Amino acid sequence: MTIFLFGRKLKDENELHYVRQVFEFMTNQKIEVGVYKSFLKELQILGLKPEGIKIIATKKELLALSPKVAITMGGDGTILQAAAFIQDCKIPVLGINLGRLGFLASVDKNHILKALKQVVGNKFSIEERSLLKLECNKNLFADFPFALNDFTLHKRDNSSMITIHVFVDGVLLNAYWADGIIISTPTGSTGYSLSCGGPIVFPDSSNFIITAVAPHNLNVRPIVLSDTHKIAVRVEGRSDNFMCTLDGRYETVTSEYLIEISKAEFNFGMVRLDGQQFMKTMSEKLWWGMDKRN
Repeated sequence: MTIFLFGRKLKDENELHYVRQVFEFMTNQKIEVGVYKSFLKELQILGLKPEGIKIIATKKELLALSPKVAITMGGDGTILQAAAFIQDCKIPVLGINLGRLGFLASVDKNHILKALKQVVGNKFSIEERSLLKLECNKNLFADFPFALNDFTLHKRDNSSMITIHVFVDGVLLNAYWADGIIISTPTGSTGYSLSCGGPIVFPDSSNFIITAVAPHNLNVRPIVLSDTHKIAVRVEGRSDNFMCTLDGRYETVTSEYLIEISKAEFNFGMVRLDGQQFMKTMSEKLWWGMDKRN
């Protein structure tokens, strides 16, 4: 078996302890390990220098490694970074949560060994997550114009709200007067969109969610629509520049940019261990059904 390990910069020695657990398990199980080059550098700075591993820096090297599973160590943001690197390689990802909430990185850091044993024992399934694709009349996110979570468009240079014209299949849906807009996948419904009042959508729902950020009109509400539609976006405002993001990666755009969002042609695989359920994750992360008043 071969595993690919991807991670972010570690905060302290405590987080390094959990990474050591992973390497010790892999060594004991005689599992071949490939490590993302940037992550390996961070580990070496902290004094962890694993032996017998393969260094992975490019998509070509990742395909040559051909891992059964990719394991991320960090939070949900780390999984989004991993998605931008793995792209359409069809390598499922298991997220170990070293962060705070962790909707996507669902394995608690105190349950690492249990999760790894399930992976080795094939006690998991692969959940296919849809991505959105960005197309534009100008060069925008050329390296990877896809997002697992969301696309956003924001004001940038001043505090004045902007106007965002949104079209669905060529028909005007609304002109949003707001600080910005979010178009999310079902996976992204528990991210930024949720913070702005958007609904939680099951991962297999095949939808887009359009959520305004601080809309001027109180009657503006989030909209859920099938991901078979194409959503076009055009922005204008008092400033010449606006901020556009895909899963946290950002670029500056102007009113001359005509952006279209549609469903990507490929999916992103998430490892779901036996016993894991979306509803259970929601209950645990959001404390549903738990009385925390005392």
